[in-house]
Amino acid sequence: MGDVGKSPVILIVDDEQLIRELVADYLSDEGYSVLQAKNGRDALNILREQAVDLVVLDVMMPGMNGFEVCEELRTFSRAIVIMLTAKSEDEDKISGYECGVDDYVTKPFSPKVLSAKINVLLQRFRAADSALGAGEDDYFVLDEAAMELRVGGEVVALSSKEFEILVYLAKHPNQVLTRDRLLDVIWGFDYYGDARAVDTSIKRLRRKLGAESERIVTVRGSGYKYQT
Repeated sequence: MGDVGKSPVILIVDDEQLIRELVADYLSDEGYSVLQAKNGRDALNILREQAVDLVVLDVMMPGMNGFEVCEELRTFSRAIVIMLTAKSEDEDKISGYECGVDDYVTKPFSPKVLSAKINVLLQRFRAADSALGAGEDDYFVLDEAAMELRVGGEVVALSSKEFEILVYLAKHPNQVLTRDRLLDVIWGFDYYGDARAVDTSIKRLRRKLGAESERIVTVRGSGYKYQT
């Protein structure tokens, strides 16, 4: 997340200029600093060059589609990602969560609704960012001030959603957290998607944790717990 007191930086990525400008104008009026990119490659260049808090990313673009862009940006950026899609099928959403998407907005959409969702996500990740001391030891460090995980001194690249899940689990050690509870806390009460989003995100998180994935235990038929 960006510095406290500084306007969050939002990157709008869409090949349709009208949509980019409509969203950019609305978010600028809401007090955000807004950048624009007309394709995935331009978006990735911007993300590498400057700090971006949240990306509004269209799925269907020429060259690189939104899933490909998201998968690549997750190798170096922890920006929150909201995917714009004309589809609402669960399988498309699961594909997005697998590559690191944090939330979805289905076209056509209201800029007002998109802005409200952006605000909720930024607040949620800032809340995780401000808490202190969750799950830290000499080898496995959750640095919430920097919003990063370090294992053996090496940074593990996590998406914002993956980081938030890990922080929440670590703050409730040895407690069984149901999928519904994780959906409510991490995705929000207004999320109507499939509970498989939790399983998919946990799977991605475990893959990135490698040997440390044993910290997250599956409780069959219930959910997950962080084992100390």
